[in-house]
Amino acid sequence: MTSSLSIRLLFFLILSLPSWAVSAEGWLKNYAKYVQGKAQKQNVPGYLFAFVEKGKPAKVVTYGKTKRAGNAIEQDSVFRLASVSKTFTAMLVAKLVEQNRLDWRTSISTLAPSYGFTLAGANRLNLKHLIGQSSGFTPNAYDNLIEANYPIKRVLNMLADLKPLCTPGQCYTYQNTLFGVLGEYFDEQQSSYAQELQREVLSPLGMATASVGSAALRSSDKWARPHVAIAKRKWRDVKVREDYYRYSPAAGVNASSKDMILWLRAMLGEMPQVISPQLIEKVTTPRVVTKRELYRRGWRKYLKSAHYGLGWRVYNFEGHKLNYHGGWVRGYRADIAFAPDQQVAYVMLMNAESNLINEFTAEFWHRYFKEPKRTQNLPQLASIDKTK
Repeated sequence: MTSSLSIRLLFFLILSLPSWAVSAEGWLKNYAKYVQGKAQKQNVPGYLFAFVEKGKPAKVVTYGKTKRAGNAIEQDSVFRLASVSKTFTAMLVAKLVEQNRLDWRTSISTLAPSYGFTLAGANRLNLKHLIGQSSGFTPNAYDNLIEANYPIKRVLNMLADLKPLCTPGQCYTYQNTLFGVLGEYFDEQQSSYAQELQREVLSPLGMATASVGSAALRSSDKWARPHVAIAKRKWRDVKVREDYYRYSPAAGVNASSKDMILWLRAMLGEMPQVISPQLIEKVTTPRVVTKRELYRRGWRKYLKSAHYGLGWRVYNFEGHKLNYHGGWVRGYRADIAFAPDQQVAYVMLMNAESNLINEFTAEFWHRYFKEPKRTQNLPQLASIDKTK
């Protein structure tokens, strides 16, 4: 869609609401204008965002093109999700635990017996620590080797030799490389991460254009090309990089807004036959403190506390619980969040490495929560600093 058409789409959605709801949704129209104005100023190639309320039609805004001379971004245009993939991985593992196919207490040395994870006391490192980003290893250990395309087996063996900074489960230490263990585990089970995710999550939820891997992205009927900045207000489309795709449980999922709306609806409890309320509660329970998030640009003036659960960040955002995750790989940015008490959710996908997404997502939730009667009769969080 062109820039003007993206706003007209939102107008149509708002005008189609009952008259009593039009004024209540004026904030969303203003937010869409705000986002478009900022994006145009920086000449961002393209984006889309969606606002989802439980049981109501989603509201979607698209902007820009899949590439310079490409087609307009549409609701079924597929983007890379980068680390938002971890929300899918966490739920996949939670479902497999529910089926007794895995156990949260399973040690990493058992999941990947051919690697040296019995060293440095890492036999105490288990599946929950992996998914919950509390392994104790140096944060983002060997991400540089992922980007240098070192073989997965070599990277995992090097990781196993590291001395943990803390006892597993006691501190927040964000990882990508460690997720390679899950990929290796599924391979040893004569399966794959892609097959398991498709069978347990994507297909049951009806996420028809979602997929795993670079080949799947490029074979999509419509997909948004990655863009990097080469100068102020100038962007260049680039090739899809394979590096983080090789660690698919960490950053290998692709999806469109249609898919992400279904994912958010599942997180809001609309599909309990696939994802139960108990599983949602499991992955969004705060576990380790993530103090660095409190200083994050765009978010710091709103956050009172920040934790990591299992594949989800758990924020106290101006007194309200907000479950969130972001993603960033070369040429793409992605943000996803839902407020369980208000039963609303938001997703933004960009085919550009623009830091505007930090401002956009935080501003969305600030505007939402400050609307009159948004949180009437809903308890605010004084704190969620207690870890579990």
